Amino acid sequence: MGKYEFKAEIQQLLNILVHSLYTDREIFLRELISNAADALNRVQFEMLTNRDVLDPDAELAIRIKVDKDAKTITVSDTGIGMTRDEIVENLGTIAQSGAAAFIKQLQEKPASLEMIGQFGVGFYSAFMVAKRVRVISRSYLPDAEACEWVSDGSATFSVGPADKRERGTDVIVELKQDAAEFADEWRLEQIVKKHSDFVPFPIYIGERVVNRQKPLWRQSPREIKPEEYNEFYKHLTLDLQDPLLVVHMVTDVPVDIRSILYVPSRRERGPLDLRTDYGLRLYAKGVMIQEYNKDLLPQYFRFIEGIVESEDLPLNVSREAVQRDPALKRIQKALVGKLIKELENLARQDEARYSHFWREFGVFIKEGIAAEPAARDDLLPLLRFHSSKRGQELISLRDYVEHMADGQSAIYYLFADDVESAARSPHLDYFRAHDIEVLYLVDTIDHFVTISLTEFDGKPLRNVDDATLDLPTEEATGEEVEEHLFNELVKRVSEVLGERVIQVRASRVLRDSPCRLVSPQSVPGGDMQRVYRLLGKEFTVSPKILELNRRHPLIHNLAHLVVNAPDDPVIVPAIEQLYENQLLVEGTHPNPAAMIDRLYLLLEAATAHAGRKEIDEQKEQETT
Repeated sequence: MGKYEFKAEIQQLLNILVHSLYTDREIFLRELISNAADALNRVQFEMLTNRDVLDPDAELAIRIKVDKDAKTITVSDTGIGMTRDEIVENLGTIAQSGAAAFIKQLQEKPASLEMIGQFGVGFYSAFMVAKRVRVISRSYLPDAEACEWVSDGSATFSVGPADKRERGTDVIVELKQDAAEFADEWRLEQIVKKHSDFVPFPIYIGERVVNRQKPLWRQSPREIKPEEYNEFYKHLTLDLQDPLLVVHMVTDVPVDIRSILYVPSRRERGPLDLRTDYGLRLYAKGVMIQEYNKDLLPQYFRFIEGIVESEDLPLNVSREAVQRDPALKRIQKALVGKLIKELENLARQDEARYSHFWREFGVFIKEGIAAEPAARDDLLPLLRFHSSKRGQELISLRDYVEHMADGQSAIYYLFADDVESAARSPHLDYFRAHDIEVLYLVDTIDHFVTISLTEFDGKPLRNVDDATLDLPTEEATGEEVEEHLFNELVKRVSEVLGERVIQVRASRVLRDSPCRLVSPQSVPGGDMQRVYRLLGKEFTVSPKILELNRRHPLIHNLAHLVVNAPDDPVIVPAIEQLYENQLLVEGTHPNPAAMIDRLYLLLEAATAHAGRKEIDEQKEQETT
């Protein structure tokens, strides 16, 4: 037999598996069965598309045999098998990248056997229970010779000829002394039922088939318990959490579909996520023809997990051929319609769960509205927003329109980095005073959503920082700065800010805030600049209109200071800070840290003034 050396990463992996990981070692059987099922899937496809296959009449099955006396377990399949070159490649080098990722993850968090199989290293889990593993395999190619692979989990493995007449692979696990418990048929049957019950091929232990094998997606939804859906999801994805939503679809017209789709409970499942790509598993006539099909669902539903089978699709692994098949479009339309309907039902029936869905996946729905105009109307009922009147609750556009204030003719929105920043916006002064709700747009993609979505139910969507908003003049509720003082302040502010502002003027709508920036139609709004900042791209702050609240104490004080002490060193930094505060609130400040020195200067001036005032008051008391 020829002797080979494992790659360094696999040697390190084997050392960990042999000496370090002992919890839940039963997972080794799940991994060997999974590999056998993959081999059967592959040969099934070859048999349907290639007549020249060894043993074409052999049953597609997995058989597990136990020898208690010899303490061995043999997992056999009649799958695709391997040639000598393939066995060296598959069991000696191909998993090295996965092994490296697996080892890196082990260094970052405590070992967990749920990690096995997620990096393409599942076969090696046999060494958790084995003192030696033998693999005897014969390829489906009629002229290929059988070969044997042997390793004791050390740095090397051997490969040589073998005597095997039938197609497929036998994995013989010679158990360690402390793993003798697995040399028991009853014990192995329980492991199969726990981890591999829905493998779509019969699994024999002795002469009995011990798995249900009928695919879950081919069963009637009425026959399936919720825990079975959850178990299948975990088997499919290795996600440890239950899915948020299950959508089971069985239909014959207008197209044949057997499908189970899952909405995961969270968007990011961490570095141990099984999937190396997105897409659904696609089966045709019982054969998996694509593991990551990206055409069954649109891009905005790429977070969906699941399986789709159809008798109407051809057995062809070519993505281009499947894409051209007219049945695919009909399948996609049916799946999308079903998903949207189930999400709408979830929103009506369980507000808390839908809010959870929106926090995790709402950005994908917004992406669909922004990028696919044809899907916009279907997706609009799923949209949710935070708003100025809802706290942590979410509101739909339909609910917003139904609760609009008397005389309100538009849907108002506000861009911000987050809900807390939005709630502090000076743009809300007028709307709060008139009990008008404002939607908070706090995702990067929201700018593109508003480009696509300009009206809803006949009501235009309007940005509250738009200088052209036709809002009734706000009634004065306090003493305004005198006209000549205010004019001098406007003149000084314009001089200090220069080209950064198009105009400085009195506000008609501010109540509690000293000032705000508004966007004229001729200048790009702050929303696009905010997008650039969030994406880490360079941008220039566009000039805007600065509106001052003539009734605010700060504006009063600053106007008197400009007129009565025009050379006071506080004036310029105060004006700069007023302006940059607005950039900060709207999320377009290019460098907030640059304000620190100015803030120190203003704090020094404020404390010095307070100190002088206290000293003057003490002297006055002493005099009297």
